[in-house]
Amino acid sequence: MSLINPGFGLVIWMTIALIVVLYVLGKYAWKPIMNALKEREDSIEESLRAADKAREEMKDLQFDNEKLLREAKDDRDAILREARKIKEKILDEAKDKANIEAGIIVESAKERIQNEKRAAIIEIKNSIATISIEIAEKILREEFKDKKKQAVYIEKMLKETRLN
Repeated sequence: MSLINPGFGLVIWMTIALIVVLYVLGKYAWKPIMNALKEREDSIEESLRAADKAREEMKDLQFDNEKLLREAKDDRDAILREARKIKEKILDEAKDKANIEAGIIVESAKERIQNEKRAAIIEIKNSIATISIEIAEKILREEFKDKKKQAVYIEKMLKETRLN
C-alpha cells in the first residue's frame, strides 16, 4: 500500500527529482527540441509554399504547353495548306505544259503528214509524168518511124504555133 499512499518524504523527493529533471530539461533539452520543432515547422511551411509555387508553375507551364501546341497545330495546318496550294499549282502548271506540248506534237505531226502528203503527191505526179513521157515517146516513135509522117507533123505544129 505504500505505493497508493506514498509517504511525505517520498513525495518531497519525487518533487525535487521532478524539479531537477525539469531544470536540466529546460536548461539543455527544451531549447534544442523547440528549435528543432520550429525548424521542422518552418521547413514544412517552406515546402508547402514551394509546392504551391510549383503547382502554379505547372499550371503556367501547362497553359504555355497548350498555347505552344495550338501554335504548332496552326503552323502545321498553315504549312499543309501552303503545300496543297503549291501541289495544285505544280499540277496545273504540269497540265498546262503537257497540253501545250501535246498541241505542239499534234501540230508537228499534222505538218509532217502534210509534208509527206505533198511529197507523195509530187512523187506520184513525177511518176505519172515520167510514165506519160515514156508512153508518149513510145507512141511518137512508133508513129514517126516514117520520115514523111514526121515532116507533115512538124509542119502542122509550126502552123498551130504562133510566134510573137
